[in-house]
Amino acid sequence: MMATPWIAAPCPGLREAALAVVCEPDPERKAHGAQALAASPGPVDPHAVLEATTPLPGRPARPQLVHHTQLVQRPLNTLQGRAALLHALAHIEFNAIDLALDVVWRFTAMPDAFYTDWTRIAAEEAQHFNLLRTHLLAMGFDYGDFPAHNALWDMAERTRGDVLARIALVPRTLEARGLDASPAVRAKLVGAGDHRAGAILDVILRDEIGHVAAGNRWFAWLCAQRGLDPLRTYADLVRAHEAPRLRGPFNLEARRAAGFSEAELAALSS
Repeated sequence: MMATPWIAAPCPGLREAALAVVCEPDPERKAHGAQALAASPGPVDPHAVLEATTPLPGRPARPQLVHHTQLVQRPLNTLQGRAALLHALAHIEFNAIDLALDVVWRFTAMPDAFYTDWTRIAAEEAQHFNLLRTHLLAMGFDYGDFPAHNALWDMAERTRGDVLARIALVPRTLEARGLDASPAVRAKLVGAGDHRAGAILDVILRDEIGHVAAGNRWFAWLCAQRGLDPLRTYADLVRAHEAPRLRGPFNLEARRAAGFSEAELAALSS
């Protein structure tokens, strides 16, 4: 974690700066850039059409990215097993920085509050990444020491042409799965004696409820703008973009706190 601190290049506004952070390959600089952007967001031009000049997102040479079926499950009663699990969580949070800021730069003609919401969320994802990476370092490991998968960004690519699909299938689907998984993952780590990891997961769950809530809020807003039924539209988008099928157990308390309706929760059960 010795990279040169992030210094934003002069640019006319928030969305251009968000693209610069997504392009950044160094993990420490990307995380710092996301937090600096939220602290000093700059003006928003919602109508600017931006183009990336490098492949997205910027990535470090490590971790090696493999298909999720190639990832090895390690026993949590070993230090390496716990580190591998924490590394997987850190990789999710690293991706989440890019997912939030990709929404900011890519999609036009949204209200200013949309862009500032996702900029704030990116900064919180950066904090989560830093917490997990610092804990990994204390255990004798670092981000990049284990292979990882690219499923989160794959969904971003599949939904790059429509903000409604992106909001439906990233925060409201993939990130909401994190709400469901968090209690069991926390219990396993604490049960293995890693109470620091448990405290970090408490912070992440608290913030992720707010992130999924933002997804629900903007999904409802977009459906209203387009005159669409939210339940039917969500089901159509899941089929059209081949989103993963959600499986229980579901964290219904967290999902309710994040704004899922009782009709949506009933649809999960069916």
